[in-house]
Amino acid sequence: MSLYLVVKACHIISVVAWMAGLFYLPRLFVYHCTAAPGSELSETFKVMERRLMRAIMGPAMVLTWTFGIWLLILIPDYLWQPWFWVKACAVSGLTWLQHDLGRARVAFAEDRNQRSARTFRILNELPTLALIVIVFMVILKPF
Repeated sequence: MSLYLVVKACHIISVVAWMAGLFYLPRLFVYHCTAAPGSELSETFKVMERRLMRAIMGPAMVLTWTFGIWLLILIPDYLWQPWFWVKACAVSGLTWLQHDLGRARVAFAEDRNQRSARTFRILNELPTLALIVIVFMVILKPF
C-alpha cells in the first residue's frame, strides 16, 4: 500500500464530508428563512447550522485542502496540468462559498438575515456544478 493511495483515499473521504455539508447547509437556510426570528424552530435551526459548520464542514474543508496539498507534494507535476487549475478554481469557489455560508449562518444566529429562501436555493446548486467540474477534471484530465 503506497502513501499516495492512502493520502488520496483520505482526500476523497474529506471531500465527500465537505460536499455533504455544502449540500445540506443552504437547504437548512431555505427552511430557516420561513421560521420566525426567536421562535423555537429558528433556535433549533441555529443549533443545527452551527454544529454542521463547526463539527463537519470546517474540519472537512481543512482536511480536503491538507490532503490535496499533500497529493501535490507527492506528485508536483500536477501543477503544470491545465485540468488541475480548473479543478483548483472550482475548489477555491467552494471555499469562497463556505465562507459566504458562514457569514449567512452568523446573520441567522443574530436574527438579521436579509437573504431570501430563493437565494439559498440558488446557492444550493453551486456545489453540484462545482462537483461535476471537479470530477470530470480529475477523471478525464482533459486538455
